[in-house]
Amino acid sequence: MHVDIAARIGELGRQPRTARKFFERYQDRIVFATDATPHGEAYPQQVFNDALYEIYFRFLETDDEYFDYAPAKIPPQGRWRIYGIYLTDPVLKKVYNANAARLLHVTV
Repeated sequence: MHVDIAARIGELGRQPRTARKFFERYQDRIVFATDATPHGEAYPQQVFNDALYEIYFRFLETDDEYFDYAPAKIPPQGRWRIYGIYLTDPVLKKVYNANAARLLHVTV
């Protein structure tokens, strides 16, 4: 089984230590994804833009604390904030690219 992280960082970021352990344990089965679209101004949390990727970056690559999980005035899933899980470079490479490339039989 494989999973993606589309629309889940709002939950994962509420339990950063547990989420980090999960990513480390299942690093070969997790792929990066969003549920964003290129045209979604009515739903700013789903707009495919730099603000959205900054949040994913902060969640996956930093140990930042207490930041918004969506680039919207009103959060889509609840009024809470998340924490970064600060993954190592080998795990990040798998999540961002290598796992999807392997599943899709794409040479990187």
